Amino acid sequence: MAHSPAVLTGYLQLSRAMKRAKLNRKISELISIAVQTQQGCGLCLESHIAAARTLGIDDEEIDRARTGTSADAGVAAMIALGLQVYREPTSITDEQILALYDHGYSDSDITDVVGVVSLNILTGAFNLVAGLTPHRFSGGH
Repeated sequence: MAHSPAVLTGYLQLSRAMKRAKLNRKISELISIAVQTQQGCGLCLESHIAAARTLGIDDEEIDRARTGTSADAGVAAMIALGLQVYREPTSITDEQILALYDHGYSDSDITDVVGVVSLNILTGAFNLVAGLTPHRFSGGH
């Protein structure tokens, strides 16, 4: 990213800003796992799985996130939102947003999902373009 000061600055600012997000960190990591499973950045996926485990998320819930869902209906709805933001944001409906409110989520939580997905897209795309993989990043051959 150092080759483009604009990209580096944008990434650093978004990354720092998302550390202040109000969205529950466990939900954020599960959304990130779902998005990175789709985007295909193994380096990001491994990082988010490790973070989820550190937060006490079990392997069954991690596996569910990889398939785009959760055992908890409210969390599943947020993962679905994240995947729609990633794949086709125009498909998000008012009814879907109202259902998120019914699960207890706030406007801030919903907005944070867009930020989480955006940061994942930027980081994952950069890693993929740069050819960074878990094996290559760790110095292996």
